[in-house]
Amino acid sequence: MNRLQAIRPFGQRIWLDNLSRELLASGELARLIAEDGIAGVTSNPTIFHKAIGSDPRYRDDLDALKLRALNAEQTYEALVVPDVQAACDLMAAQYAASNGDDGYVSLEVSPLLADDVDGTLEAARRLWAAVKRPNVMIKIPATPAGVTALAHLIREGVNVNVTLLFSLTQVEAVWDAYIAGLSARHDDGEPLSHVKAVASFFLSRVDSAIDAALPASLQGRGAIALAKTAYARYLERFHGAEFVALKASGARPQYLLWASTGTKNPAYRDVLYVEELIGPETVNTVPDATLAAFRDHGEAADALTGADFAAEKQTLAEIEAAGVDWEELGARLQQNGLALFADSYLALLKLTA
Repeated sequence: MNRLQAIRPFGQRIWLDNLSRELLASGELARLIAEDGIAGVTSNPTIFHKAIGSDPRYRDDLDALKLRALNAEQTYEALVVPDVQAACDLMAAQYAASNGDDGYVSLEVSPLLADDVDGTLEAARRLWAAVKRPNVMIKIPATPAGVTALAHLIREGVNVNVTLLFSLTQVEAVWDAYIAGLSARHDDGEPLSHVKAVASFFLSRVDSAIDAALPASLQGRGAIALAKTAYARYLERFHGAEFVALKASGARPQYLLWASTGTKNPAYRDVLYVEELIGPETVNTVPDATLAAFRDHGEAADALTGADFAAEKQTLAEIEAAGVDWEELGARLQQNGLALFADSYLALLKLTA
């Protein structure tokens, strides 16, 4: 068992934050699944912009699609949906063996729809139908519009990865919508057991935004403290009275997914956001460099079961006392993340126009 495989017994799954035709055609993704135990894949507009812009394998298909009467967005979707389908098929055995807990591949709706409930719903339904795999997750942002759309999509039985979470308030709103969607689906008489969702909580961007304003004793501690506090709330909500009836009807908790886990500060351990957040019922989606780093020297141990959550809350309070407004920070980082994804998406559309 390698170092990545050693994480699995602690109840966490490692997903790869990358997808390209190169990964598929070369057999690299299949190797990562077989050797490292990769249990899922996430993608975003930045990932696909890099892939389409640099991988010559897309060229012939792109040229052929441009001859059809499609707009730039339709061309983009026609280009990447087969990649998502192929990745889903590689993950299908894990999906089946885990009874639907593992083996998911995420595809994001246009970030230009972040404040448009109806547009998000239309795009999510279109992509869900286009991929047509039970282990696809449609990725939507945790904006107010995205949260509203989440409840509708869960009621309809669509798997969802809610992305760009940066605050406890944002996470609570997502869980409220997820539980509301499941409750409505249950009232409709529809099955709950196949519905899967994750809440993607971003980490390194938090520390990058606040460290310079903090004393040395608090630097590099904010994101971990925020994540562990969110996990404490996860345990309260999904292993408490609130979720008992839905769980008895087959509903699954909405796991926290640790995202943005590549360490940006070279002074920090390059596997910081993996080692410090290993624990039951969580996912960590890692970029290639972090995956390689953990395979080389990461240490697998349960960092969440029995964690001192009161101490983490105290750390948050100390950082707040040092001048950080957690709610303002969360809103700002979410908007910054949306802007980055929107820029990548618009650049993608230039490639496919």
